[in-house]
Amino acid sequence: MTQTQTDATITAQLVSEHERLGFMPRLFGRHYIQGEWLVYDWMRHLSSEYKGGYWDFYELSNGGGYLAPRREGAFKMACAGNWFEGEVSADAAGIIATLYALNGLANRTEDDAIIERYYQLANFAYEHAENGKIAAAID
Repeated sequence: MTQTQTDATITAQLVSEHERLGFMPRLFGRHYIQGEWLVYDWMRHLSSEYKGGYWDFYELSNGGGYLAPRREGAFKMACAGNWFEGEVSADAAGIIATLYALNGLANRTEDDAIIERYYQLANFAYEHAENGKIAAAID
């Protein structure tokens, strides 16, 4: 029996240093400058502990992707709009911030590619070890 794309596990691959330049246009299309800025802005908004820093980029096996701050330990996050408050890994924090950015960008642009990127990342988030916290943060 072979697995189809819909029932296969979605995997994340760290983008190498020499491939980083092309990542944002692949993830956000022609909105890549605004998209990148939105991720960082959402992270500042969601976590008072975030003070900037280096971010890793991840491409997903389903065509999506996300950014995650490179940091040991967890981030305290609070999403006032949905009453979520909790501690998540840097990876989960990046997924949350990227989902918020993609959602906002999709609403502003109505770009089908951005909407697809949102759902690709959401599908990965549902398989993530911290899926309950991610879902609570974006709900």
